[in-house]
Amino acid sequence: MAMNLAGCGGSGDEPATTADTAAATQAATQAATETASETTEEVQPDSIGNSVEGQLTITIWDEGQRAGLQQIVDDWSAESGVSATIQVVDWNNYWTLLEAGATGGELPDVFWMHSNVAQKYMENDQLLDLTDRIASSDKIDLANYYEGIVNLYQSDGKQYAVPKDIDTIALWYNKTIFDEMGVAYPDETWTWDDFKEAAKKLTNDDHWGFALAPGNNQEGYYNTIYSMGGYVISEDKKKSGMDDPNSIKAVQLFTDMIAEGSCPDLATVSETAPNELLCAGKVAMAINGSWMLAGYRDNEYAAANCDVAVLPYTSTPDDRVSIYNGLGWAAAANTKNPDAAWSLIEYLGSKEAQLKQAELGVTMSAYKGTSDAWVKSVECFDLNGHMKMLDAKLVFRPYSRDTTIWEDMMIEKLQDAWTGDRPVDEVCKEIAEEMNEDLAEE
Repeated sequence: MAMNLAGCGGSGDEPATTADTAAATQAATQAATETASETTEEVQPDSIGNSVEGQLTITIWDEGQRAGLQQIVDDWSAESGVSATIQVVDWNNYWTLLEAGATGGELPDVFWMHSNVAQKYMENDQLLDLTDRIASSDKIDLANYYEGIVNLYQSDGKQYAVPKDIDTIALWYNKTIFDEMGVAYPDETWTWDDFKEAAKKLTNDDHWGFALAPGNNQEGYYNTIYSMGGYVISEDKKKSGMDDPNSIKAVQLFTDMIAEGSCPDLATVSETAPNELLCAGKVAMAINGSWMLAGYRDNEYAAANCDVAVLPYTSTPDDRVSIYNGLGWAAAANTKNPDAAWSLIEYLGSKEAQLKQAELGVTMSAYKGTSDAWVKSVECFDLNGHMKMLDAKLVFRPYSRDTTIWEDMMIEKLQDAWTGDRPVDEVCKEIAEEMNEDLAEE
C-alpha cells in the first residue's frame, strides 16, 4: 500500500545518501538482470514487419498494476509473436535504475515516464522519438487523449511518450466510522470548512478524523492550494507560489487540524502512511489518487468499510479542484528492438487496450471516454467520486525540468510546519525563496 502511494504523486522519502544510492543502483540493476534472465523465452519472428530477437523488457513501479497490465501485454504478444514480461521496481529504486541506465547506456526497452523527470530525459535524448511513428499510426491519434498529458511528453515539437492513464484526486472515507459517530457522509455540498468541522466530530480516542503527511502533495495540499486561489509554480515555471497568502492559508488548514488533534502528528504519519491508517480503521478520511484503487480493493477491511466522495470546495463548486497527472509509455532511445517497442506502446495506447485497462480496474485510462468502464470494475466502491472530479477544475500536477529538487526540499521543510516548530507562513516563504533559486538554476 505504501508503495502504491507513489503511483503518480511522488515520494515523501528523504533523498538517499551517496552510499545508499550506489547500493540501491547495484541492487536494482541486479534485480532487473535476474528478472529478465528468469523470464527469457524463445521468440519467433514477429508480425510487426521486422524479425525481432530476444524479449522486450518492461519496467514499472506499481505492483498493484502488474497483473492487469500483463494481461494486456500478453494480448499484444499473441498478436505480435514477441514475448514481453513486466518487472516491478519500487518508486525510489525505479529512478535510481533509470538514472543508472541513462548514464551507463542501457535502459529498459519500454517503461513509464512521469512529469517529475520527463523534461530531463527528453532533453538528453534518452527517449525514443515517436513523432513520425504516431503520425503514421492508425491506432494513435493524440487528439483522443487529455491535452495536458500529451503536452507533458513533448519537447521541441517531438512526442516522446504515449499517454497511459489519467488520475484524479478524491476523498476516501470510512463509512463505519461515520455511522458510529453520527456524521453524514461527505457529498458535493462540502466546503473545506465543512471538512475540517467533520474531522473534529470524527475524532475520538480510537481514531482521527483525517490524516495527511508532508509528502502527500498531489494527494493533499496541492488541491487545497489551487482551490483557495493560490499556486505552487507559475505557468512559465519561473516563480514559486508557495509564499502566496492563499497558498499559505491552504497549508495552514491542515496544520491547524494537527494542532487541534483531528489529524495525527508527523511522527504517526511518518511511521504509518495515511492510506494505511484508513485501512486499519484509525482515520475516518484520507485524500487519495485514483491509482490507489488496487490497494484498497485488495484490502479486506477497506473493501468492506470504505467509499469515495468528491473533494470539498472553498467558496463555490467552481473552485473544486483536482490535481491531475498522467503517466506515459516511453521507450529507450537506444533500445535494440525499436520496432517491437513502438508496436507495444502503440497497442498499450490503443482504444482497445485502454478500455481493457479500465475494465480490469488497473487505473483510469488516458483515452477519453474509456474510464467509465473503470467505475464498473469494482462493486465495493462508488468510483464516481473520482470520475466526477474530471468535471471539476483540473490543474496539471505542478512540475518543472527538475521537479524533484524543489519538491523534496518542500516536503522536508514542511515537516517543521507539521510539528508546529515553526509558523506556517515562515516555512512557506522559505520554501518559495529556495524554490525560486532552484528554478533560476533550471
